[in-house]
Amino acid sequence: MAPVTQLELTMGFNKSDFSSLTQKSLDDKKKFSISTLAFFQKSHRKEDFVFDETGVQTSVYWNFTKNLSVGPSLYYNSVSGFSEKLSFPIFIGGSHLVSVAIPSIFHTENDGNINGGLFFQLQYMKPIKREWNFLMNTQILTEWNRFSNHSRSFQQLRIGVAYKNNQFGAAADLDAYGDPQIWKKSIGIFVRKVFLEK
Repeated sequence: MAPVTQLELTMGFNKSDFSSLTQKSLDDKKKFSISTLAFFQKSHRKEDFVFDETGVQTSVYWNFTKNLSVGPSLYYNSVSGFSEKLSFPIFIGGSHLVSVAIPSIFHTENDGNINGGLFFQLQYMKPIKREWNFLMNTQILTEWNRFSNHSRSFQQLRIGVAYKNNQFGAAADLDAYGDPQIWKKSIGIFVRKVFLEK
């Protein structure tokens, strides 16, 4: 993975989100890398305040091939507490289309359970003219307690344009909580800034 820092702000009718993602190599051969994710989600309606979330995750990966990695993560979530993860990122990149799948196994300190999760991201970017690009990005997450009971899922869609390293456009989020699932949706706009390291 190329060294990158990405900041995103999403403003919707029902909630606002801010996220920060940083990826960086730890050695010249890029065999080892570190990734840090932080996010804050705030609902606008009082009855939805229970779904507010803050999370921070740091991961260290051994990149044993160009497309496959493995590594541990330490994750804190304001709702579920601390978790220790083992993740297996799978990366497939092309000239316009990039996809990442990250299956993971994790232990949650609050209840002592061994759980499973899957994160998937697909991004399509195509030049329009000069430094302008059309952008479509989707992210999907699903997590299951003891691999059998649903705990948390989301689907996020971003459609817009990118000018140099600035991205903006329409945003749609669909969140699911618990088992049985409680569904929440939000539609709005997003602004994203990407800082690429040479």
